[in-house]
Amino acid sequence: MPRVKLSEFRAKTIVNNYMGNPYSGFPFDAGRDPISKIDNAVVQGKTYVAKVDQGIKKRFKQGLVKLDLKNPTDIVDAIAEIRKKHFEYFLVEEYVPHDNNDEKYISLERTRKGIIINYSHQGGVDIESHSDEVGRILYKDSSDAHKVAGALGVEPEGFVEKLIELFDINYFSFLEINPLVVSLKKPYMLDIAAEVDSAAEFFVDTWSSNDFRNSRTGVLTEEEKNVHKLSEKSSSSLTLTVLNPNGAIFMLLSGGGVSLALADEVANLGKGDLLANYGEYSGNPTEEETYIYTKNLLSLLIKSNAPQKVLIIGGGVANFTDVRVTFRGIIHAMTEVMPELQRQNVKVFVRRGGPHQDEGLKDMEDYLSYNKIEGSVHGPKLVVSEIVAKALESIAIDN
Repeated sequence: MPRVKLSEFRAKTIVNNYMGNPYSGFPFDAGRDPISKIDNAVVQGKTYVAKVDQGIKKRFKQGLVKLDLKNPTDIVDAIAEIRKKHFEYFLVEEYVPHDNNDEKYISLERTRKGIIINYSHQGGVDIESHSDEVGRILYKDSSDAHKVAGALGVEPEGFVEKLIELFDINYFSFLEINPLVVSLKKPYMLDIAAEVDSAAEFFVDTWSSNDFRNSRTGVLTEEEKNVHKLSEKSSSSLTLTVLNPNGAIFMLLSGGGVSLALADEVANLGKGDLLANYGEYSGNPTEEETYIYTKNLLSLLIKSNAPQKVLIIGGGVANFTDVRVTFRGIIHAMTEVMPELQRQNVKVFVRRGGPHQDEGLKDMEDYLSYNKIEGSVHGPKLVVSEIVAKALESIAIDN
C-alpha cells in the first residue's frame, strides 16, 4: 500500500467537513498565487496563523509557524520570512487562542491487525517527552471509541467514532491530530497530519494526487513544477519527486503499486542513494501528456552529474493505459535529446505490459536499437522487479 502525505489544508478540509464544521483556512502557493488571494480571504478583526504545508514535522520548533497575525500585511511578511528557508506551500487559517493544558493528542494508523488509536491527555509540541502517558488501543467497536473520548474529555462521544468513519471512507492510512484542543469539551483540530493510500485515488472525490506533499525541504525544481501543472489539467495521475539531483538511476514508471515496488527494489539492492527520482504516470495519459512528463524527467537526467546513468521504463500489466500510445510519447521526448543521451552513454531498460503491448514494445526496441542505446526491452514474462537488477548490473558498482 503506497502511503503518501496529504497537504494539511486538504486533510483539515476533509476532517472538519465530515465533522460538520466547514473549514475556512486556505492554501497559499508562494510561487504562483497572487498576494490578492490573502487580501480577499482575510476577515478584518480576526487573527491568523501562517505555516508551512509540505509534510514537515516539528514545524513550530523550526520557526515554520507564525501565530497571531492581525492583517494581510502581517501574513505576507510572515510567509516571506519563512520562504527564505526555501518553502513554497503554506496554509493560512484563523488563530485559536487556548491554554496549553487544553492540548490533547490522538492518532489513527492502519495496520495488518486493524486500526490502532494512540491518545493522550497531554499533547502539543512536546508530546514525545510524554510518550509514557500515551494510551494505545486496537479499535474493535464503539466501546473503544467511548473510552478514548472519555480520556480526552471530548463531547459528543461520537467524535472518535466519526474519526474512524472518515478514516475508512477516505482511505486514510494515518491520521494525527496534535494538538487537539478541547475547550468546554468541544474539539478544535489545530494541526493535522494525514497519509492516504494513493492507489485509492480513483475511488474518492475528496482528495487527489494534486494534494500530495513530500517533506523534502527546498524549492521544487522547474521539472517538478511542470509536472504538477500538467497533472492539474489532466484526468491522469502524473507525479514527480526529485530524490537526488545527481543520482544515477532514473525511473519512468507507470502505476502506483508497481512504482513503489520498483523503487523499493533499488533500495533492497543497496543502491537507494543512487535513486534520482520517484513518481509515476498512470490513468491512461495521452501521448502528449506522456511526452511532456518524459521531457521533464529527461531534463533532470541530463543535468545529473553522475558519471554513469540508467533509465528504467517500468510498469506492471496495465488495464487501461495504452502502452503503444505512451511509448510514442516517450520516444518523442527521447528523440529531442537523443544526441545528449548518446554522449552520456545512458542505458535504458524496459519492462511493461498492457493494451497494445506488442506494438509498443517493438517500437521501443527498434528505436533503442536504431539509436545504439544499450539496455533491453521486456514484456510481462519478466518478473517486474528483475528489470531493476538488470539495470543496476549495467552500471559500475562504485558509480
